[in-house]
Amino acid sequence: MYNSSLNFMKEHFNIDEKLILLSQEVLEELKEEFAEIEKIEEYNQYKIIKAMAKNELSDYCLLESTGYGYNDIGREAVEKIFSYVFKSEDALVRPQIISGTHALSLCLFGILRPGDELLSVTGEPYDTLKNVIEGEGLGSLKDYNIKFSKIELKHGKADFESIKNSINEKTKMVLIQRSRGYSLRPSLSISEIEELIGFIKGLNKEIICMVDNCYGEFVEEKEPIEVGADLCAGSLIKNPGGGIVPTGGYIVGKKNLIELCSYRLFAPGIGKNCGPSIIPNRIILQGLFYAPMVVSEAKKGALFTAKMFESLGFEVFPKKEEKRSDIVTALLLKNKEILIEFCRGLQKVGPVDSHVTPEPWDMPGYDHQVIMAGGSFIQGASIELSADAPIREPYAVYVQGGLSFYHVKLGILCALQNLINKKLIKLP
Repeated sequence: MYNSSLNFMKEHFNIDEKLILLSQEVLEELKEEFAEIEKIEEYNQYKIIKAMAKNELSDYCLLESTGYGYNDIGREAVEKIFSYVFKSEDALVRPQIISGTHALSLCLFGILRPGDELLSVTGEPYDTLKNVIEGEGLGSLKDYNIKFSKIELKHGKADFESIKNSINEKTKMVLIQRSRGYSLRPSLSISEIEELIGFIKGLNKEIICMVDNCYGEFVEEKEPIEVGADLCAGSLIKNPGGGIVPTGGYIVGKKNLIELCSYRLFAPGIGKNCGPSIIPNRIILQGLFYAPMVVSEAKKGALFTAKMFESLGFEVFPKKEEKRSDIVTALLLKNKEILIEFCRGLQKVGPVDSHVTPEPWDMPGYDHQVIMAGGSFIQGASIELSADAPIREPYAVYVQGGLSFYHVKLGILCALQNLINKKLIKLP
């Protein structure tokens, strides 16, 4: 580390020199892993450049449209490029999709019908999907007589025997959640998703396999559609937006399924033909262009976070040596006060709202209070450095994102320094 950087952190962020030196030891240990991350970044960058060239992207595609959005050639270019990148038949990429949960809801309500069954083969879905699936009197799948069942992972792996026993003539769709969500189970690698989809299709090739791809885009060289998924959905304020797309979501997959999802987003019979860009298509495409680089920075930050906390005796998921297939690191803190003060320390280096003190609050869609930290340019953008946690045992905090590795490094050091100052942890 340059002495000027060390001195700056000591003087302006009040970080103990011993903590800074520990971080340098950790970085020395991570050199090989960082090099591997950069190889994946390079491959994915070339893939996106090829997609834009192949589809003859022109400057007149970069503007926005208004009103109904008829004949929006920029929007059409965006969706062709996403289809090429994700190796899908078609894509629905719209600013009107406000979140990953919204994108997944479009898939569920667009395709499932009364009497059908949805089977989650990766256990309990992410918290915000619970009301979508089983909420009482909310217009949920349950209210429409669409059944739901789930199979927990077994020792972090798909339980193939239970899946075989659970699939029946009513099973229309299988949900595969790639990331860990608010749990300590491992995220699924592309090879594990491929094995899982192959097994399900071997039982019944008509079952629709849908992957919740949030936090997983561009972490590996392949995406779920390439290994057999019928549908894949996510958010543009996560990985594929590269940290600059202000809102939006995407769905990629088979053409007939995308059409049904578009009817749910807009209206039956209208679908993809409407929907103004609202925001310049340039931002979506430029965000996609930046995405491999930004995801690479976030992955480096995730590794650094895991190794720093591991070196201080905390349990982390995944560990340094374990393969990563998303950008999330779970830190098992086992203490409510440590969890809250970690988030407060991280918030202090947010480029936005660094002066704000995070507090647990009743966040819509969650059963427990949630505390969030980050200070992002785009509200809720978890490709930017952020941390959030439900206020419940075992008091784990989920750290993700980072447009710049150095921001992640500084954030983690400030969070640890805050814990040291509060006498909640000690340096070795």
